[in-house]
Amino acid sequence: MGAGQAGLATAAALIARGMEPQRDFVVIDSSARGQRTWSARWPSMRLLSNAEHSSFPRRPLEGDPYRYPTPGDIEGYLHRFEAELGVNPVWGVQALAVTRHGNGPTLLLSTTVGEVQTRNVVCATGAAARPRFPKWAADAEVEGVQMHTNAYRTPEQIPRGRVLIVGGGIAGTEVASDLAKSHDVTLAVRTRRAEAHPRQFPTQPRVSPWRRVKIAPEPLYDALRDKGVSIRAETIGVDGAKFAFADGYRQAYQSVVFATGYEAGDEWLPTQPQLQRRIPTATTLPGLFVAGIPVHSQARANTLPGVWTDAARIARFIYARP
Repeated sequence: MGAGQAGLATAAALIARGMEPQRDFVVIDSSARGQRTWSARWPSMRLLSNAEHSSFPRRPLEGDPYRYPTPGDIEGYLHRFEAELGVNPVWGVQALAVTRHGNGPTLLLSTTVGEVQTRNVVCATGAAARPRFPKWAADAEVEGVQMHTNAYRTPEQIPRGRVLIVGGGIAGTEVASDLAKSHDVTLAVRTRRAEAHPRQFPTQPRVSPWRRVKIAPEPLYDALRDKGVSIRAETIGVDGAKFAFADGYRQAYQSVVFATGYEAGDEWLPTQPQLQRRIPTATTLPGLFVAGIPVHSQARANTLPGVWTDAARIARFIYARP
């Protein structure tokens, strides 16, 4: 389930085991044709890792390996990989539930177009499928706009006036930097980032244990302050347009952008599916596997190199199932 990087990696691993797409397995996706989540990211966004470390193994991104790819780069890469594999995803079909069918090895997959009986189901619906909002977000009443970063494209979307960005991760800092040239920006940060964005400070690098990319120790927030961005403590609530912060500060804003992360696309799985602790990605429901979601696998599962490991493991178990 899912035609993004996890679904295509799994398809490639199954093909490597001799299985034929559209005959031995089918890839479905709830999105409109070809609209992967990468197409929903703002154009000025850049990946944390350079192109050399932002692709499937032995299938490098085209162009300069040291550049930091855009969402468009990754979207094009996945489209080309899909064509190379000969996979024709069935778009606009959403998985709703999966259960065991009777006492045998068959699973019953419920979708928006009906039910399917199958021996194996791979949940590849992504670690960043749905925007996450704080519980108090529904109480915000601003005169400008309120949006998640998944809807942000350009500064022109945000009317003039004070803008609050909730969340000090990479998405929040990149949007803050983008808006700083034209808006009065405040960035609300839950905790200080221990590491800066690698592109901002190329000196004194160290190696991240997860991404194997150079990350500099200097604080990124100082660079944002130099651009005029105000850095405040965590936002803890709102009354209309007036936002409250953890340090007691209160301020009204005309617009708010939530850089508060995403929920995984695993809500259709059985309630709290138990993982086989000795077999990451495999659940205790025989034939049900999860690819590309770290909580169901390993920390790097939501990266292109990491999901390739998930996919190879899943294909091996599917091939060996009696």
